[in-house]
Amino acid sequence: MALAPKLTNTLSGKKELFKPLHKGFVGLYTCGPTVYQYAHIGNLRTYIFEDLLKRTLLMDGFRVKHVMNITDVGHLASDEDTGEDKVEREASREGKSAWDIARKFEAVFLEDLKALNILPAQKMPRATEHIDIQIKLIQKLEKKGYTYRTADGIYFDTAHLKDYGKLARKNIGGIRAGARVAEGEKRNPTDFALWKFSPQDAKRQMEWQSPWGIGFPGWHIECSAMSMKYLGETFDIHCGGIDHIQVHHQNEIAQSEAATGEPFAHYWLHGNFLRIENTPGSDEKMSKSLGNSITLDTLREQGFDPLDYRYLTLGVHWRKPMAFSWDALRAAQTARRELMDFVRELQTNKDRAKGITYTKHLTAFLEAINDDLNAPKALSILWKLIREFRTSKSHNTPMALKTILQFDHFLGLNLKDATKAQEALPQHIQELIAQRKHARQAKDWMRSDQIRDQIKSLGWTIEDSPQGQKIKKL
Repeated sequence: MALAPKLTNTLSGKKELFKPLHKGFVGLYTCGPTVYQYAHIGNLRTYIFEDLLKRTLLMDGFRVKHVMNITDVGHLASDEDTGEDKVEREASREGKSAWDIARKFEAVFLEDLKALNILPAQKMPRATEHIDIQIKLIQKLEKKGYTYRTADGIYFDTAHLKDYGKLARKNIGGIRAGARVAEGEKRNPTDFALWKFSPQDAKRQMEWQSPWGIGFPGWHIECSAMSMKYLGETFDIHCGGIDHIQVHHQNEIAQSEAATGEPFAHYWLHGNFLRIENTPGSDEKMSKSLGNSITLDTLREQGFDPLDYRYLTLGVHWRKPMAFSWDALRAAQTARRELMDFVRELQTNKDRAKGITYTKHLTAFLEAINDDLNAPKALSILWKLIREFRTSKSHNTPMALKTILQFDHFLGLNLKDATKAQEALPQHIQELIAQRKHARQAKDWMRSDQIRDQIKSLGWTIEDSPQGQKIKKL
């Protein structure tokens, strides 16, 4: 029987059974990074949630075409279309070209995705390489009467749309009545830039000729232009963080549906914030602007594997805010190592008991991930299988291993590489383990204990089990 997930759709505010536009195929668009700084782990939580969605769809048998944009121009410091371009600002700070900055942080971002075992998108279009289609989309809106010109750019007139604000269910009338004082030449406070003119007193590094003058695209237009180029005017799912609901994604819907007269995306999914714990009872959103960013390199410096962080995120539903603390990450690290040790035992132990299957666990697991990507419940089912395996007198090791590796198609923890991870121990530690094994075989218990203590002094702990020596990082 074909499976399909139930997903909480921001557009309707309800959990809905996913029904694709085309049988067996999903068009998926996820908002990518603005490549001007390192992505922090709050940003990366969103990409992990989107990866869980993609993995669920693949496990359900769908073909997925995944498009993720790279914003390398046009994202200004303010959502109100003011301030410096983030990429050019960083280039000025570092004394490098905007192009070099964009490529540098794009490369780092891709390495972060790889480290977190996030499946890559089939298409990752850069905004700077799709200026032509953005201009054409703006021209289409212009012909339909949705645009107007100001001293600093071409703007979209939201007053022409009766349903503007439907994604966030905004009270647009109330916003217009209480318009901000510093609105400039905008006709309505919710209007947004489609094309910005280059300043007359300074030359930008990234600028292009257009029918309206030299300038650069607004932030929102790239996602509409590129998603429709690669997925069609209407596609299945659009994802991002909840911070995009109020402005960026609402504006994407407005300009896309105004241009085509068709629905833009049928399902909108938004991951919640990561909050960093500062003091007991107090926390705040992790943000570059707040100066509390933690990157994957920060985690590595503290002795953590990026997959420890991926495991940590699995314990909190993607729609709920997640509090980050170092204690929580240490607990996740311990749990992931225990899980890897168990899989390693299964990979090296070939015992079998006929007639035992783990079908009920797999069924429960699939039900969990198809219920709004319920990763915490899916993880609990995995540990339930492990507890039952350990306490049962009858085992089917190959079937248990096969089932757990099926689970990992969703979890993405690289469990199949558990034995490789063991082999990746530092050479000097491997040599000490081998020496201890020989000492135990010779019943030289004093020498065995000395080597154990030496291994511990180097930051590892070793335990003896019926399956052999088990080593863990302290």
